[in-house]
Amino acid sequence: HMGLDFFDASINRIGAYVVGTRAAQQAMLFALLEPREMLLKYEENKQFFERLAMLELLKAKPFGAVWDYYCMKNDVPVAQDYIAEIQQYEREVLSKRS
Repeated sequence: HMGLDFFDASINRIGAYVVGTRAAQQAMLFALLEPREMLLKYEENKQFFERLAMLELLKAKPFGAVWDYYCMKNDVPVAQDYIAEIQQYEREVLSKRS
């Protein structure tokens, strides 16, 4: 289980929740894509150059494309498209509450 808490009274709560939740999901996905076994092998064998090289190579991997595919497969907005969806929700739902 994972607990998330996003509260900033100066911004839209729904927006903060979505940004924070997506960030948590991205962190979990990034961890799943990490070549953990290889990194552990390098660590155990004291192959620190190899470990460092692999960590640097990870930075260049197309994580954004994997995330976008994940979003498409789960029928949620891709990239910054969720911003417009939240703005629409603010106009059509939240603005009528007060």
